[in-house]
Amino acid sequence: MQTFYMTDAGKVRTHNEDNVTIISNKNNEFILAVADGMGGHKAGEVASGIAIDHLTESFEAKESLGKKEDAIDWLRIIVKEINDKIFAYTASHPESKGMGTTLVIAVKTDDYILYGNIGDSSGYAIKNEKLHKITKDHTLVNLLVSTGELTPEQAKFHPRKNLLTRALGANDPIEIDVFDVDNTVDGLFLCSDGLTNMVTDEQIEKVLNSKSSIEEQVDKLIKKSNMRGGTDNISIAYLRKESGDL
Repeated sequence: MQTFYMTDAGKVRTHNEDNVTIISNKNNEFILAVADGMGGHKAGEVASGIAIDHLTESFEAKESLGKKEDAIDWLRIIVKEINDKIFAYTASHPESKGMGTTLVIAVKTDDYILYGNIGDSSGYAIKNEKLHKITKDHTLVNLLVSTGELTPEQAKFHPRKNLLTRALGANDPIEIDVFDVDNTVDGLFLCSDGLTNMVTDEQIEKVLNSKSSIEEQVDKLIKKSNMRGGTDNISIAYLRKESGDL
């Protein structure tokens, strides 16, 4: 497996509220995660940091994720624990009231691949050089599209397109959407909306199909986002299978 992740503050924001990681264990199990924080007084980066830190600690404490059903249960539990931690932090730090974070996770083992998300950070799978979005954004405009009140084209330019309907630290109880993905995909790609608001899926696909290294591809996508304005923090986590990988 080849893996690489990167985060960038962008061209407009004074600080970076995203957190991103890729971790693995001796059983060839991988976790990719991107969290896009929100909230004033730099509280967004606290919320996204709580999410990624707790996820990392929990994964590293486990010898194995086990069967698919066990991994799904773990994802649901871990999200509740992160949510509780964010609410506890807010309770003891009143100045951080209103902070929260999105979270998109991909789990890769030899036997299965799972994606999970809360909010509008995106999870994609790559197969046969095609980029397929797996996750569904928890936004007001996505809800309006699903009910037929907006077209997908109208949603792209809606003034409230980034208004979330679900986020860690904002909803209690919280639930993560979990997706079971074909284990034969060629790559896993996660990103915050700082990328998808600036670069189209077709443009992402074109870069990922180039002959450059995985590091060069991720760096190029972040540079493209910044060239188009870089209005938000940009984070990417990418896993690419090599020939011979399961």
